[in-house]
Amino acid sequence: MRFVLPLIGLALAVLLWQGGTLLLQRNMVIASAFAPVESAVSLWHLISGGEIWPHVFVSLKRVAIGLLLAVLIGVPLGVLTGLSKRFAQGTTPLFQFLRMVSPLSWMPLAVMVLGVGDAPVYFLLAFAAVWPILLNTAAGVAQLDPNWLLLARSLSATRREIVLRIVLPGITEHILTGVRLAIGIIWIVLVPAEMLGVSAGLGYFILDTRDRLAYSELMAAIVLIGALGYALDHLARTAHAKWLHR
Repeated sequence: MRFVLPLIGLALAVLLWQGGTLLLQRNMVIASAFAPVESAVSLWHLISGGEIWPHVFVSLKRVAIGLLLAVLIGVPLGVLTGLSKRFAQGTTPLFQFLRMVSPLSWMPLAVMVLGVGDAPVYFLLAFAAVWPILLNTAAGVAQLDPNWLLLARSLSATRREIVLRIVLPGITEHILTGVRLAIGIIWIVLVPAEMLGVSAGLGYFILDTRDRLAYSELMAAIVLIGALGYALDHLARTAHAKWLHR
């Protein structure tokens, strides 16, 4: 039953997909290109022919760099927020304000300041991903046993030693939770961010298929984006579960 129910759910989704395309074909002839069979055939050709793989690798590289930037920014700020009440009081309203701004709303400014290419994409991905990492890190610090910190100070531990040997090991679970949430957000923001004048990536490929009127390839790319996103989330969940098991 572990695999039967998910397969049944997927089969029902495909049936609904097919039924929807059949209904749309009455008023829109090109709807047949979005059907499951045509999309599956196009997906097979894209994968076996290797046309899609350069775009996949470029997108995954951008995800990795955007996530790395978010971790490098979010973890230190989260630790500082959790350890310093003054810093938290001074920055929490600002962080909450910025967190509620859609990353995609920064697209025009990102292009104006950073130009076209990878730089604005990295900025948008990092901006989208930094908040779950920062907030989960701060929450982890707040939940640390204060006796650990008191014991470390009584043993004349420096602030650096407290952070590296007590705080970071104690909040790793929260950081991993933030990273998992960040991966999901990054993957959602990635496709529209890659429509910023770049020449490769899954978002660029979506626009290219639209311009070429290759609608079955467009639908195949959407399916592939969903599959890759599911795989990334599964890897993040597996890493999180293994850490908890340890």
